Amino acid sequence: MSAQKPVLILGGGLMGLAIAHQLARAGMAVLVLSRRRSEAAGFVAAGMLAPHAEGLSGDLLALGQASLERIPAWVAQIEADSGLHCGLRPCGIVVPFASAAERDAYPTAPWGEALDRQGLEREVPGIGPAWQAGLLFAQDGQIDNRRQLMRALERACVDLGVQFLEGSEVLALEQDSHGTLAAVRLRTAEGEEQRLPTGQAVLSCGAWSAQLLPQLPIRPVKGQMLSLQGPRRALGRVIFGPGTYLVPREDGLLVVGATSEPEAGFSEGLTPAGQRQLQAGLTALLPAAAQWPPMERWWGFRPCTPDEGPLLGEGPIPGLWLAAGHHRNGVLLAAITAELIAAALQSDAVNAAGPGPEHEIWLHSFRWTRFSPGSSQANGNPEPGLTC
Repeated sequence: MSAQKPVLILGGGLMGLAIAHQLARAGMAVLVLSRRRSEAAGFVAAGMLAPHAEGLSGDLLALGQASLERIPAWVAQIEADSGLHCGLRPCGIVVPFASAAERDAYPTAPWGEALDRQGLEREVPGIGPAWQAGLLFAQDGQIDNRRQLMRALERACVDLGVQFLEGSEVLALEQDSHGTLAAVRLRTAEGEEQRLPTGQAVLSCGAWSAQLLPQLPIRPVKGQMLSLQGPRRALGRVIFGPGTYLVPREDGLLVVGATSEPEAGFSEGLTPAGQRQLQAGLTALLPAAAQWPPMERWWGFRPCTPDEGPLLGEGPIPGLWLAAGHHRNGVLLAAITAELIAAALQSDAVNAAGPGPEHEIWLHSFRWTRFSPGSSQANGNPEPGLTC
């Protein structure tokens, strides 16, 4: 570790690793504190890159589009630094509808190619009979985050000198007499309490972020998923249906997700009702796939804010930066989040003028205080169509 005081990354999931990677590339010392990386949403998400297929709107759509543009270069960096593939596939995503009227009313319809039933069958052979229209978003895609991206990011971080303290639980953030971040208190895997002095830290604990800072409006939304093994190239496009999506990997693995269970809190485990919901959605979208052999079943916790947008930028304690609350779009937004937070930290470290104008706009739009009294979100006007 360098003699310089390291930036502490609180959380070893996708956001934490992506930010650590960018900081290390800039020559900064970084220490990642992670309780249990395997529980991070980056290991359980389906990996869709789908700002248009998701039907996002407003600032969140613009942020998603900006991140989508950056992903190829971001992935190329990670692959060059790690020597591992990330599984990026610009395969396009099809959103099916029961009618042309529903298709045309979709928020992002202007960015897609309109499909009739014949077009649907061309893009998704074997699609269920209930779907009569669709939108093809050829610009959207996927990445194999669960098996490839997360491993490549870990390797890239290690090779660049990022240090890890796995099995550590952050207990508290300490402030000095001026209210600035001074240290992080934690409990190690061996049960020992430690105090790590720092002037800069990034909170990227996903759905657990509010346990450390209760004023952050983040709560868990549980999601269950499963995977099936289909024939290679049996499905070329991602299918984003209502309540269920099908994400085909290159080797024929089909990821099926996901339930949305805000009432579940942090309750772990699969449920019969959740698995039945996934099976019903799969059968409706692609009937033949219902007969493919199951491979794996799992669950995870999305970090949800009131408008489903992330919390980015300066936190409630000077010296603490936020990269949390990405809900369904963490994989999509990882590239832009890493760029924004790393740029802000580098500017702060050298007492520079701060992030550039574009970065300032994003950080302002997704500041954590946007839900405070007086803001449009706090007054009952969240992004259209966004709700937990």
